[in-house]
Parts: sequence; C-alpha cells; structure tokens
Amino acid sequence: MTTTQPASGIADMGGTDGWGAAPTIDPDEKVFKEPWEGRAFALSLLSMRLSGTNLDAFRHSMNRLDREHYIDDGYYGRWLYGAENLLMDSDIIAPGTVEARAVNLSGGRAEEPPAPEPHKPDYAPTAGGSLRQIDAEPKFAVGQRVRAKARHAQGHTRLQHYIQGHVGTVAIIEPPQVLPDTHAHFIAENAQWVYTVAFDSSELFGPDAERFTLNTDCYEDYLEDAS
Repeated sequence: MTTTQPASGIADMGGTDGWGAAPTIDPDEKVFKEPWEGRAFALSLLSMRLSGTNLDAFRHSMNRLDREHYIDDGYYGRWLYGAENLLMDSDIIAPGTVEARAVNLSGGRAEEPPAPEPHKPDYAPTAGGSLRQIDAEPKFAVGQRVRAKARHAQGHTRLQHYIQGHVGTVAIIEPPQVLPDTHAHFIAENAQWVYTVAFDSSELFGPDAERFTLNTDCYEDYLEDAS
C-alpha cells in the first residue's frame, strides 16, 4: 500500500469514466456509520501529531495508495492506510507492524518487527493552520481568464489532471494559503493567493457534456494568464 503513486494516480479520478452512476447521498447519513470509522478518524489525526507531519502530508499519504487500498475499504479505510503511511514515513512503526499486530489481536501468532528509531521531519510551520498573511498582491483579478498549467507533478499536488491546459474565469480571490505541493514534503510553505476558478463543462469535457459550471480552487502557481 505504500508504493508511491504518481500525482495522476487513483486519487486524481475526477473527470474520468468507468465509475458508474454517482451514488445518492442520504441527507440523514451518520458521520460514522460504524464505530470503527470514528476510531479511524481519531487515529488519523493522532498520526499527524505522532509523525511530526501536517495535513498536506496526510493527504499525500492517501494519494500514494494503490487502487485497492484507496477504494475498496471505503473512505475511513483510506484514512487508516494513510495514517499507517505517515507513521512509517517517520519511522514511528516499521513496515509489517500493523499486519502482525492484527494477527496477534485476533488470536494468532506473528512476530512484530522491532520499533525503529523515529526520524520526524525537521520542519516547523510559521503558524497554525494553512492561512497566511503575505505582502504580494494577487496576480489575477476577478473576471480574468486564466489557464490551469499542464504539468506532471512527481509529488503531492492539488492541481487536478482534468483541468490542466483548460481555460476558466476567476470567480473569487480566496485568502493566501501555504502551497500543498511543497508543504506536504516539508520544503517550504510558499504561501500564495488562492483563486476559485469557474470552468464551463464543455471546456473540460467536450461539446456533448451536460451544461454546468464547475468551480474549483487553484493556487496561484497553478495558473497562467489566458486573456
């Protein structure tokens, strides 16, 4: 499950075919359908603290999952596998620890790997959360035509594959935030403006697509002028 997947791997499934009809969401759906899901949620939050990482690194830990682990065990199963990746990344647990512990807890016998020496990232954020104050003025204005850059990120990114190379219009200028592409890898915060960009469905999916406007948030580094 820890095999690194490209940024356009299973997590970047938006705009792809072959998944069937979208499910109908029950408005009264419980946050946690089963008790283990609540525990998975809590363990995932704790994994970030124990591993010395951050939310962007946690997202990247899930984006690296293969199709089986990303899809088959559901939303909170994905969180659990991501938490395991984070703990292994920082050498809090060794590979195989979770599987061996599960065998032992179920009444079997398995030798658990020895605990490794932790190696947490040598990185500290400048503030809590993701929002930041920056001196630079926004590069783009509301109503401006912009193009999502086409690029193949080897690491974490929030730039969806299906908007790359396509043109939309800036609808909202959002507050500056740390750039996930570098923050997830503990390189730098690179705080920058974020823009809600409106894309016409025909621009993204062709002339035969159902007519609608798709709004998505893009970091300034993801965009270029298309006016």
